[in-house]
Amino acid sequence: MKHFLLFISFGILLTSCKNEYKPRVINNITIQEFTIDSTSIRAIEVIDKNSMYYAGSKGDIGFTSDAGKNWKIKNIHFQDTIIPHFRSITKSGENIFALSVGNPALLYKISDKKIDLVYTEEHEKAFYDAMKFFADDKYGIAVGDPTDQCPSIILTSDRGNTWTKIPCDKLPIFENGEAFFAASNTNIKIINNTVWIVSGGKKARMLKSTDKGQTWSIYNTPIVQGNGPQGIYSVDFFDENNGIVIGGDYSKPEDNCKNKAITSDGGKTWEIVSDNNNPNYKSCVQYVPNTNGKEVFAVGKTGVSFSNDGGNTWKEVSKDSYYTIKFVDKNTAWLAGHEKIGKLLLN
Repeated sequence: MKHFLLFISFGILLTSCKNEYKPRVINNITIQEFTIDSTSIRAIEVIDKNSMYYAGSKGDIGFTSDAGKNWKIKNIHFQDTIIPHFRSITKSGENIFALSVGNPALLYKISDKKIDLVYTEEHEKAFYDAMKFFADDKYGIAVGDPTDQCPSIILTSDRGNTWTKIPCDKLPIFENGEAFFAASNTNIKIINNTVWIVSGGKKARMLKSTDKGQTWSIYNTPIVQGNGPQGIYSVDFFDENNGIVIGGDYSKPEDNCKNKAITSDGGKTWEIVSDNNNPNYKSCVQYVPNTNGKEVFAVGKTGVSFSNDGGNTWKEVSKDSYYTIKFVDKNTAWLAGHEKIGKLLLN
């Protein structure tokens, strides 16, 4: 019996070692660029290697189905005089949703046949930053800066046909000067029924709901904070416990002090990583799919950085400026920036 048990234990050890992911060493990358004239692009929705949508600053919604060779672009105007500045885009079923920043807030439902305005909000402080749908495509969430003493959060439970704003008595109170950043449509992350949102400015904190936005908790982070351009710009989670945030000071983009942190308890506590080391300010961070949380990319106007140890150490792999990145699979990602879309292909 003893020999049998030893044999089984040894077999399990071999299997564990064999299945452990060995992260890649990436020293530099090449990005294929597509020029998109006269628009700044901070929000993308990826379908596959050949197909993706973008939402731009000139009321433009772009789509390619042939890996960027050709683009179909719809231009949206509100009341013929207002050109929506889109910084959020998401997909539910066959419909695309795009949300503008500024007053009035304009949320559009877009299909091949028509464009419907499904939510508006008029307020001098209105400024929506990011939007996502849950995996069921029925429930969705969009977040914006405070118009009162709490963050602006709107929810849908009918696939985006109607949206309702959560009252402040159901939300955490924000500090004066605390808000969100509309930098990459990645200050929201959703896994199953859990949603995380990250803030900046006066405070850099983590809001978390485990019931699709019905109730909320809020947690402090050690990320640089205290004034307007400081804080967390992007969040991603590998699973419901392990996540990463990144940001910094937009006004001092070369600074790399306290601008990235990781969690292993679902966002309750955070550990600063790679402090005073690369990368500096970044507007988007994303885990690479199917790499067991080991490989991570971060992009921003200061370039592209890569980690193969879960964010503890980093290497700059490109000086190309991009606002956002989203992966299709382990080897393919789409990026977006000022007047350009990029496509990254890894080995």
